[in-house]
Amino acid sequence: MSKNKQFLGIDVSKEVLDVYDNQGNWSQFTNDASGFKELLLITSSLTHCIMEATGYYHVRLAYFLLEKGILVSVENPLKVKRFIQMNLSKVKTDIKFWKIYLFFTSVLC
Repeated sequence: MSKNKQFLGIDVSKEVLDVYDNQGNWSQFTNDASGFKELLLITSSLTHCIMEATGYYHVRLAYFLLEKGILVSVENPLKVKRFIQMNLSKVKTDIKFWKIYLFFTSVLC
């Protein structure tokens, strides 16, 4: 994993985006155009945004980020669940989940 690369794990729901970075920071934005623009302020050309496929709630955000030149990965939730199970973790609190998820992404990249 590049030391300069910033990974953002984005938990997408109907109303909000919970964003976790590889430094352990958490931010929350609305899942609409104004929230997308606010999220863009914490990204750079070295940012890789990772999110689970969540029905259709993630689609607008994924396209918005791609159009702005941000690298985006939309992962199958089952793939992530199996990765977590391989690491013998049974608890899926949001913070613990995203720490593992960001590790999962850094292994793949």
